[in-house]
Amino acid sequence: MPELQGQCMCGAVTVTATPAKNALGACHCDQCRRWTSSMLVTFQAEEGYAALGPVKTFASSDWAERAFCADCGSALWYRVTAPGDMHGHTEMAAGLFEDTGYGLQLELFIDKKPDGYAFAGERKQMTKAEVEAMFAPSEEGDSQ
Repeated sequence: MPELQGQCMCGAVTVTATPAKNALGACHCDQCRRWTSSMLVTFQAEEGYAALGPVKTFASSDWAERAFCADCGSALWYRVTAPGDMHGHTEMAAGLFEDTGYGLQLELFIDKKPDGYAFAGERKQMTKAEVEAMFAPSEEGDSQ
C-alpha cells in the first residue's frame, strides 16, 4: 500500500501513514460520536506511522487512547494500549488524508448507531458486546 500524507484542520500536525488494508471502518460508540459529532471513520495503520506537531493523547478507556491536535482539536488516531494481540493497533482518522478511494468495510458498535443515518451497501458489522469481547481476558486467565 502507498504511504499517505495528511494533516489536521489547522495544519499544525502532519501525519504519514501506510494503510494495512485498503478498507475503511466506522465506529459508532458513544466516545467516537462525542469526539467527532457523528462517527469516527478510520483505516488501520501499519507500524511506523509518524506525526509531527502538537499532538496530545487522552486515555479514553482501559484499553485505548485517542490522539488529537493540541491547536485545533482534530482527531488524529485511536490506538489500543492494552496488553495482548491488539496492543499498538492504530486506527488513523481517514479525514486527515485526501480521498483514499477505499470502501467502508466494517462498522463497530452498530447497536449504538443513531437512527438518523445509515450507510448504503453491505459490510461486516459488530455490536458493542462483540467489540468489547475482543478486549476481555481470555478463558485461560490471560490479561489481554
